[in-house]
Amino acid sequence: MGCAIAGILASGGRRAHLLVPSSGVLLAGLALFALIPETADTIGWPVALMAAVLGYLFLGFLDRLGLPVCPSCSHSHGFSAPLVGATAIHAFVDGWGMMAVRSSASHHASEAILGVLLLHKIPEGLALGAILRMSTGTPGRAVLLAVVAESPTILGGVLGLWGAQAQWVDYPLALAAGAYLFLGIHAVTAWIKPSHSHDTYSS
Repeated sequence: MGCAIAGILASGGRRAHLLVPSSGVLLAGLALFALIPETADTIGWPVALMAAVLGYLFLGFLDRLGLPVCPSCSHSHGFSAPLVGATAIHAFVDGWGMMAVRSSASHHASEAILGVLLLHKIPEGLALGAILRMSTGTPGRAVLLAVVAESPTILGGVLGLWGAQAQWVDYPLALAAGAYLFLGIHAVTAWIKPSHSHDTYSS
């Protein structure tokens, strides 16, 4: 949550011009190199990829209907929920995993896994904060939405104390990975298209 707030504060004014596409790259990278492989270890690559594709296509379908799906390119229409929803699912699974691993793994293994989980929250939080600030236009509302998105970490942690991480949580996490991939790509393309159009017009 602290990293999300840092991303919100760092993305004010002109800095959003570069931070939003950079955050999009972080979201897409998190989906491709962390979330999808992580879920594939449990539910298998075919299922993980299929769930991620479904998550991606679902947001694509909503976008084609004209709904404000992409936060970085729909800020004039108010905030759309997919980024907060995907992050909430991810946060819940992270909280569950952090607590479950403490009770199911050896001390050294659990410390290593906890360290990896905490480290990957840094780029996730920065990306979330930057895109929320761009989407809402006001730091206060962006902070409120960041709290809503990251709070399920606590609920997941409480449930994770009751036992090992259940396999079913990897299915919504794979869907969230597809949503991250879609939102990340849109954050980058929304930044590239206006720049390209401006260059073409100027020439």
